Amino acid sequence: MTEPTDRTALRTYTGGCHCRRIAFEVDAPDVLQVIDCNCSICTKTGFLHLIVAAERFRLIQGEADLVEYRFNTGTARHLFCRQCGIKSFYIPRSHPEGVDVNVRCLDLGDDPQIEIEPFDGRHWEANAATLAPV
Repeated sequence: MTEPTDRTALRTYTGGCHCRRIAFEVDAPDVLQVIDCNCSICTKTGFLHLIVAAERFRLIQGEADLVEYRFNTGTARHLFCRQCGIKSFYIPRSHPEGVDVNVRCLDLGDDPQIEIEPFDGRHWEANAATLAPV
């Protein structure tokens, strides 16, 4: 019998872009509760959201290799690797004091524990308040 996982305990995950110029660490629970948004940019990039407080995210390398894209209200800071084009994290409109990590860019190993919650980002204004605070 497997012991229950403590959902409040944090561990450190590593991650980065495809070419590995961008590398980071993020502190998050063993069981990752992530958001699958259906807005235009998330659908096209396949982003799975793990929103954390800024103090739980550390950029290890690659700051000079990040390029920024803003659209619509200009609040969200979409950050891409200038070499490979991957958006492994960004500063979200919903939580500008936090960091939104793409779970698909984490080094999770062979048996990740992920719970995916759908989010209707196509109707962002009507649903933004349902996003949990960081």
